[in-house]
Amino acid sequence: MTIAILPPRLANQIAAGEVVERPASVVKELVENSIDAGANKIVIDIEQGGHKRIRIIDNGKGIYQDQLSLALSRHATSKIKDLDDLESISSLGFRGEALASISSVSRLTLTSKPADQETAWRAMATGREMEVDIQPAAHPDGTTIDVEDLFFNTPARRKFLRTHKTEFSHIDEVIRRIALSKLDIIFTLNHNGKTVRQYRGATTDKQVEKRLASICSQAFVDNAIAIDFEHQGLHLFGWVANPNFSRNQNDLCYSYVNGRMMRDKLINHAIRQAYGERLTHDSYPAFVLFLNLDFDQVDVNVHPAKHEVRFHHARFVHDFIVSAISQSLQQDILTEHDSEQAGQTTTLDEHSDYRQPLRLQNADDQTAPVTPQSSTETNYSAASSQRFSRQSSSQRHFSDKPGKQALANYDKLLSTDINPNLIRESENTAKQSSRETSQVMPVSFGEDLASADYQVVKLGPKNTAVVLHQDTLFLLKTAPLNLQYQRLKMARILAEEVVSQPLLLPVAINLDNDVINFIGKHQQQFSDHGIELDIKPRGKCIIRQYPALLREQDIQSSFTQLLKILQQQSTTELNWLDCFAQLLCQPVATVAELQSIVKVLHDSTNLDFFALFDLNCIELDLTSYLLQLELAE
Repeated sequence: MTIAILPPRLANQIAAGEVVERPASVVKELVENSIDAGANKIVIDIEQGGHKRIRIIDNGKGIYQDQLSLALSRHATSKIKDLDDLESISSLGFRGEALASISSVSRLTLTSKPADQETAWRAMATGREMEVDIQPAAHPDGTTIDVEDLFFNTPARRKFLRTHKTEFSHIDEVIRRIALSKLDIIFTLNHNGKTVRQYRGATTDKQVEKRLASICSQAFVDNAIAIDFEHQGLHLFGWVANPNFSRNQNDLCYSYVNGRMMRDKLINHAIRQAYGERLTHDSYPAFVLFLNLDFDQVDVNVHPAKHEVRFHHARFVHDFIVSAISQSLQQDILTEHDSEQAGQTTTLDEHSDYRQPLRLQNADDQTAPVTPQSSTETNYSAASSQRFSRQSSSQRHFSDKPGKQALANYDKLLSTDINPNLIRESENTAKQSSRETSQVMPVSFGEDLASADYQVVKLGPKNTAVVLHQDTLFLLKTAPLNLQYQRLKMARILAEEVVSQPLLLPVAINLDNDVINFIGKHQQQFSDHGIELDIKPRGKCIIRQYPALLREQDIQSSFTQLLKILQQQSTTELNWLDCFAQLLCQPVATVAELQSIVKVLHDSTNLDFFALFDLNCIELDLTSYLLQLELAE
């Protein structure tokens, strides 16, 4: 079997198999050509779902008479000249295949007039071997391409076309996608002589919102989060819907790279990863996102329909998208939470601001002062109790398994609010009682507790723990111990150097003028402690580097809390040790964690361990309480 060069007509029809899948493919290629020609008004006329006719009318630059026949030739284009242009493509089209492929499977008429040409000219091709008939015509400035009887000479392809309604729905979707990316262009879509869609040019925010609503629905606009991030040559902007607006199909997933609509796997994976567990496995996010980057950093010549691209630094692009969307979603959650918390009054205990994890949505009102109160007060908040009760451990550390009645009594005790009748008249009375019951070892409770002769019975609500020591129960407040533990850790860290990590995506925060002035006054101290930031006009602060020890927390939330703590300090030299300790101090979650804290504090020579324990423990009269329970029964 000999090798032969294919005839031009056959070669074009083979190429058309990749470029022209259905009428919507023709519309996409021709409308993109109009956009490349600089048109700002494009009319799309469709008859019978594109089976009979597809006509694109634009007011672009037009094609000169001597180039009309060349425009219908294969691999003829005005958009690239050499290999360097191919590696830096800025136009939507570039291969020079579309018109030749379309003309090989249809009856195509191309009419065009540049503004500086007196007469319009028409070129006609009917699927023959590159034969083009050119005649003068009447036509305004711009171009009209008329495609009739698609696949008339390839019956096998024509029979696979769907119904008129189905094919038009695909055309409608193509125009929707293009209209989202070219907001300043007026699009008019007609079907069988009736106007179906008309998208007016959008140049103001209100007009953009209106077009977005007309394409994606008002519900999407109501749930959309606007994003706009730039980093090292990458620019991501657009809208993502909050997770509550998730869909059961991917009908509102629009992504663009340098203005080109995409269905790229890397981009879709990054977006999905950014939503994470906020979405169920069978739901889809809704988004309209635009990614712009240098043209030479992306290869668009990797897919026949140009639906996918290849990034030169794919991992960097992927992480940038994940970081930008994750941060936007997190900020939206925090904003909603702040709105819900506004006007609510919450009772805070003395260490609630630094004990509660900042990343939790149900944290207490963060606007409350964070100055620690006296450690002897017990005005714990109910909200704190509920959070902690979910984390508390019910593990027992007795060698013998207690009976059912004993367990019931203990559970009833620990689930009951602190009763003044169970507490000795004063701390002095409690200490005296402890000494009287331990004549052999005349030491304070704290010193005994630091030895092996103690058992943590249970972590209680409101940052407390019940400790059994020599047949006596004590209620221990864990927050002050935890804070001292964090201070010891921070002292070791600050003795060396705070490790600062550059942020892949700088964080922008809007602050009041007083806070901005405070930062400006102490900006060198912020830098010395790992926080590199820029002050912008209108109260905007850009965080570019952040301490590694705080990176596990939400940056916006922890930075806001950090500012509150620092602003309440009256000294010129800010106490960063105490500030970091408060930010890192979270409720003790397990018995093992509490025992570890006790050991570190006991072994430290930098604090009075026994005084700290004596100050934060209260003896419980268990016998009296159990007697009350028996009488009540």
